[in-house]
Amino acid sequence: MSAPLLPGVESRVIPTDRLKIRVLLSGPAAGVPVVFVHGNAAAARFWEETMLALPAGYRGLAPDLRGYGETEPQPIDGTQGLREWADDLAALFASLRLDRAHLVGWSMGGGVALQYAIDHAPAIQSLTLVDPVSPFGFGGTRDAAGTPNYPDFAGSGGGTVNPEFVRRLAAGDRSADDPNSPRNVMNTFYFKPPFRAAPEREDVFVEDILAQRTGEGFYPGDLTTSPNWPGVAPGAHGVANAFAPRYCNLSAFATITPRPPVLWVRGADDQIVADTSLFDFGFLGQLGAVPGWPGAAIYPPQPMVAQTRALLDAYRAAGGQYEETVIADCGHSPHIEHPATFQAALRAHLAAADGRSS
Repeated sequence: MSAPLLPGVESRVIPTDRLKIRVLLSGPAAGVPVVFVHGNAAAARFWEETMLALPAGYRGLAPDLRGYGETEPQPIDGTQGLREWADDLAALFASLRLDRAHLVGWSMGGGVALQYAIDHAPAIQSLTLVDPVSPFGFGGTRDAAGTPNYPDFAGSGGGTVNPEFVRRLAAGDRSADDPNSPRNVMNTFYFKPPFRAAPEREDVFVEDILAQRTGEGFYPGDLTTSPNWPGVAPGAHGVANAFAPRYCNLSAFATITPRPPVLWVRGADDQIVADTSLFDFGFLGQLGAVPGWPGAAIYPPQPMVAQTRALLDAYRAAGGQYEETVIADCGHSPHIEHPATFQAALRAHLAAADGRSS
């Protein structure tokens, strides 16, 4: 059983018109809301320390997304892309009567935040993207414009996830006995080794990972076979299909109005969302880790960081503003690996958006 919440953080289950959402809360009830959106294979407790470090006068809120944590386990329609979760977020805002909030999204949650901004731009005071998933999802695209390698988006979706990791996730594996255990995947890829969270927090994070639902409607989802390398293409259900480029395209963010200020924070050594991601079939094929790779002319590594930069440059060209902060010696989780640096950047960003001094 997971350890108690940190002092100053409380948990509530909020009924909405879509599902019941578990939310962590901190700070004064009347404070300026800052909503934190977690990534895949995680949940809201990854944000606790960050919520508690918010400046005076701010209210932290961190929901468990559909399919994660303690939120009602409703299945995920992959064909909705990240909008499935963005619509849940809109329902949560409505239930809490939040007209406007600062939005912070990590990894897949960064993509959810971008989708929410596309659909509800007036509701966003500022946007912070923490190692966000590419605006063209995960796998199967070749350039900064998100051009697919094949028309069926082969190499993305539910069939691309390591089945041994899924098996151990479903079995509640808390061990450190195998490279595919959730604990070892977290310590190898979420964080840049040799970083380790304090033992009691590491256990909390592992419990949050293990709370993710698995199966066709959840994680990783279903698949279709493909005549194109590596032989699988997206299905229609579950998490990995929702962030496959067949259904995930966030390029409309470039032209939203109004245009909230954007802070993009990323770890310099991220191995998950990177132009050389160790979870991308194009890069794995280039390394020789997946047989039959057809070569870079046909299936290059996905330029994930370049895709995000191209989107934000287009946003700037349309009149928006963004700041990129790269944290050295850091993996996929700057808010955990380098909390002081991350918190300082977030505080300054919130203050500037609200017209306050930081």
